[in-house]
Amino acid sequence: MASLREKQIGALKQMLNLNDPEPRPEGAIPVWKVLIYDRLGQDIISLLASVKELKELGVTLHLQLHADRDPIPEVPAVYFCAPTDENIGRIGQDLQNNLYDIYHMNFISPIPRHKMEDLAAAALMAGAVANIHKVFDQYLNFITLEDDLFILRHQNSDIISYHALNRGAMKDTEMEQILDIIVDSLFSVFVTLGTVPIIRCPKGNAAEQVSRKLDKKLRENVWDSRNTLFQGEGIRSSHFSFQRPVLIILDRSVDMATVFHHTWTYQALAHDVLELSLNRLVVEESVGKSAAGGARSKTRAYELDSRDKFWSAHKGSPFPRVAEAIQEELEQYRTFDQEMKKLKSSMGIDGESDEAVSMVMMDNTSKLSNAMHSVPQFVETKRLIDMHTTIATGILNAIKSRRLDTFFELEEKIMSKQTLDRSILDIINDPECGLPDDKLRLFIIYYLCTNISDAEYNKHEAALSNIGCDLNPLIYLRRWRNYMKMAGVQNSYEGGGTKTVSMFSKLMNQGSSFVMEGVKNLVVKRHNLPVTRIVDELIEMKQSTETDDYCYFDPKQLKPTEQAPKNRTVFQEAIVFIVGGGNYIEYQNLMDYVKQKTGGGTNKRIVYGSTTLTNARQFLKQLSLLGQETH
Repeated sequence: MASLREKQIGALKQMLNLNDPEPRPEGAIPVWKVLIYDRLGQDIISLLASVKELKELGVTLHLQLHADRDPIPEVPAVYFCAPTDENIGRIGQDLQNNLYDIYHMNFISPIPRHKMEDLAAAALMAGAVANIHKVFDQYLNFITLEDDLFILRHQNSDIISYHALNRGAMKDTEMEQILDIIVDSLFSVFVTLGTVPIIRCPKGNAAEQVSRKLDKKLRENVWDSRNTLFQGEGIRSSHFSFQRPVLIILDRSVDMATVFHHTWTYQALAHDVLELSLNRLVVEESVGKSAAGGARSKTRAYELDSRDKFWSAHKGSPFPRVAEAIQEELEQYRTFDQEMKKLKSSMGIDGESDEAVSMVMMDNTSKLSNAMHSVPQFVETKRLIDMHTTIATGILNAIKSRRLDTFFELEEKIMSKQTLDRSILDIINDPECGLPDDKLRLFIIYYLCTNISDAEYNKHEAALSNIGCDLNPLIYLRRWRNYMKMAGVQNSYEGGGTKTVSMFSKLMNQGSSFVMEGVKNLVVKRHNLPVTRIVDELIEMKQSTETDDYCYFDPKQLKPTEQAPKNRTVFQEAIVFIVGGGNYIEYQNLMDYVKQKTGGGTNKRIVYGSTTLTNARQFLKQLSLLGQETH
């Protein structure tokens, strides 16, 4: 079954094929074209196709809609942008300036009638009505980061953030606008998938409001036989099966602690301690010393996606295992490099260039020819080794300087209700242990997962204030916890705890690039986070006091009902969506759950989505703003 990302790529290719439903024959020369996009369109496309792949699809130039652009005659222009007033106005300028001969307008989400009329008026004034060949609603209003991971926004994501949804001064009209943005994007996800889900959600929060509006929007489209988007052929065809997916919409408030949890896996650490955004990671690396004797550094950006086999294999691995894997790859490369040097030396071409070596080897034995065929692969391997060594070194430096292994281990013990080796107050008062925000995160988890007295809370709050922590997030969380009646919240967490392996592998002890001294080799015990536990109960249709009262919506039923049917069907596919922001910790926990299930012989698939991905720093800032508003 094609993934969401594969289907979105298919829709993009069809758009760049000038919306011809027939795929271009293999080897056929594409129609050359110019691609014009806005910032949202750029975010969507940049994760689906590289510059090389766009060229293969006939895109000779790709330009920002609001940048200064020169006229390019005799080439079709494909526009891919949101139908905003600003964008419609700029398209009108392009028509007036006669920038292109042929225009193919593709809107990321459906263009409203009044804006379509504005576009038509602009074309009429510019005398360019005949130049506009097609106008399409693409329903691609979401960003797929991986096959099973998507977000709704990157640019301007503040408008649908947790802070935006929970502001005290929220007006009804503002809330409706936020809900409409979320619902329109989720509708696009299911148009692209070509399937109508069954929707489950808890009652009484933003997740329920999103679910109701989405159910209504899907229902109206499904039962409109003339205009439904869930029938027909092509990329968006809906082959209804008996195995429909379940869409589980949850509010961020279902689990506030996990957002603050210090993590131990590669991808989540990169998002937490480095700058990982839209699969692009920015790392600061040392490049020697300056003339004054100080350390010199520079920043480098790396693309991390499924084409990187090491990343795909190890993004969910504990960090010590990642360091070992990099070292293993490096040892293999060194072995190959030594073999190549021996071959060069034995053939008398030691010191020659790779091109000279290639010419000699092509005339030699098959053994040597096979060795040369491996060179490009090992060159790429070396590039990946160098890249991941730089990334892992940046993470390792953060682990050491901030003692992140200590925070992670303590938080796992708190969530699994194990006895702590050190008190939280001791950690807060230790000047050698972590940044103020690290200590604030630790206390938030302790506060949310245990029942502490007011006196104990005040003691910890004073200690945090003394080290310069911003206490506004605590002001909000305390009010939120009282409002949500969270006295029993600790039962929501089933942290598996950790165990410390006494020694790193022999490889890591001998000549490793990573000096792991002082870093604990922690192994995370298998456990389900609150979101994963809820998903397990809903897709397996288990009896549960927590999820039995969840709303049930089926847009394919003529008469709406909110009660789950008595015949409980187990779901094989689920889309989990978090309103208010998701994180890589939950995503990886769900992927581990799927591996466990598929290892047991079932064929489960889970897609994780959220309004946007939020790390602890970003979430603390949002809660700080909410805390300030409560004063």
